[in-house]
Amino acid sequence: MLFLTFLIACAAAGATGIIFQPGAWYDGLKKPGFTPPRWAFPVAWTSIYILIAWAAARLAPLPGSDMAMALWAAQIALNTLWTPVFFGAHRTGWAMAVIVILWLVVARLTVLAFGLDVWAGVLLLPYLIWLCLAAALNFSIWRMNRRR
Repeated sequence: MLFLTFLIACAAAGATGIIFQPGAWYDGLKKPGFTPPRWAFPVAWTSIYILIAWAAARLAPLPGSDMAMALWAAQIALNTLWTPVFFGAHRTGWAMAVIVILWLVVARLTVLAFGLDVWAGVLLLPYLIWLCLAAALNFSIWRMNRRR
């Protein structure tokens, strides 16, 4: 039941991708050569959301997990915010600021998770890795399209 609760939170965050889709604006942007194909994004995010819900379900009942769970809540809020800023408002610079803060929160969460439950930390690693790629992509798009 705990896993389902966190999965619902992740689904709510993921729903912003349905509301604010890439569309013609994104298609018209200059993008770096390392841009993943469009189909990779929903596959990656679905997998990541399952993993981070699982990590949260492992962490939540543990004594001393208060800070980790506060960071989990912060990361899901920031995760939810990024999509409307980037795809909705077309503010790639602001989105870059959001993703940097998100990365820092997830990095700290991952460190704390490893201290509480090694498997929870392992479950968060793909998220941190994907955020590295997403941040590099956001940064490159921001830099390559400044005049737009």
